[in-house]
Amino acid sequence: MRRLTPMILAFLSPSNRLQRSALRAAADRGRCAGSARRWLGRSGMWSQARVVMKRSIRIILAAAVIIIGAMDAMAIEEATYTVVKKDNKFEIRDYSPHILAETVVEAGLEEAGNKAFTRLFRYISGDNRSRDKVAMTAPVGQQRDQERWAVSFMMPASYTLETLPEPEDPKVTLRQVPARRMAAVRYSGFWSEKNYLRYKTELESWIHERGLTIVGDPIWARYNPPFTPWFLRRNEILIPIEAVAD
Repeated sequence: MRRLTPMILAFLSPSNRLQRSALRAAADRGRCAGSARRWLGRSGMWSQARVVMKRSIRIILAAAVIIIGAMDAMAIEEATYTVVKKDNKFEIRDYSPHILAETVVEAGLEEAGNKAFTRLFRYISGDNRSRDKVAMTAPVGQQRDQERWAVSFMMPASYTLETLPEPEDPKVTLRQVPARRMAAVRYSGFWSEKNYLRYKTELESWIHERGLTIVGDPIWARYNPPFTPWFLRRNEILIPIEAVAD
């Protein structure tokens, strides 16, 4: 009995009573959760809930596909080029001459596009001398200009510098870009500086490994509206390179 007394006292101590109460409460919760699952299973509600969840996911995915399809249906004009060489995700392209509507802003890489977009969009929406509207094209380009960023809209190929409406805003300029050869890498994902630097570095390494010569600054090209899901976006880094015999 003397040997059992300490064990009995320990068993009856407040701390152990609390532990036993907690264990009993946990067990009760487990039994309740199990009973709920069994009840849901018998009533068919658990299966119905799973069906509703699956349908919701399908609806969300379908909506994303519809949005992208609608965007494609708009047939936005894109910069024209010919692929000279393809190596996995890297390409060498020959671009046709084109005209840019461009503005320069003082901002970080991620903020520059938003800051410049309104200015450029107003120009193509009629904020020009002739009040003409110009169709939206892709991509939106962004290139370093000393400590600032030059953001540009490509103009439709049907225009020349003489036929394009003159901007009202002196901060918007029109510029002719000659035919040129570009190294390109395409990726999806967020419009972040981290992604920009990652793929720019990869493309620069690929260029140097093949003995090609860089002749201009990198261009960040974005093809989609901001509401496009990040995993469906088309983003590119373009770097002008010296054209050599193929």
